[in-house]
Amino acid sequence: MFNLSSMEKRSYRSKARVLANILTLTRFFLGLPIIICLSYSLELSAWLFFLIGGLSDWLDGYFARLSGGGTVLGARLDPLADKVLIMSPLIWIASNSLLPIPLWAIWLLISREFVISIWRTGQSFGAPASKQAKLKTLLQFISLLLIMWPISFGGEQVKYSMQLYGLILFWPSLLLAITSAIAYITKQIIIGQKRNR
Repeated sequence: MFNLSSMEKRSYRSKARVLANILTLTRFFLGLPIIICLSYSLELSAWLFFLIGGLSDWLDGYFARLSGGGTVLGARLDPLADKVLIMSPLIWIASNSLLPIPLWAIWLLISREFVISIWRTGQSFGAPASKQAKLKTLLQFISLLLIMWPISFGGEQVKYSMQLYGLILFWPSLLLAITSAIAYITKQIIIGQKRNR
């Protein structure tokens, strides 16, 4: 009886890990339909796709915890999926000059993610994001949900107000992106120096 229970637990944890990885991979592909919807002025559809992507981020973390810890693959893919989801609408909004988000701010974000991603590929293990990086992602997600607010949710005045709040949140999220990157690189340099001693 004990062995059967143990096998059931292992099977449950294995399924939870697989589901977490599927949700992460799904988030990778949501960037394209978001951009397509924005290009054809399908505001509500783009907003819903983005919301689904954000919820999938929470869900895959939930299933990873249920499984007793995620996989190395999941730890590496999860932050990359977040980057694809968040950068897709940001690049489209900035390139179409719809809101006062300067291209240099987008460049800073893309450069930050590129540097961190390259640095992570050199590691032999997957490491979860820091609390600072998680807060950065959460702020970016909320900021973009407000910036992409559909006019069908309350009319033009509500949309304008939500976009203003979203723009206000964008700047602390950018600051967190830069500071978390500096903290991460500094920590990895210190760890590397200790290993070489």
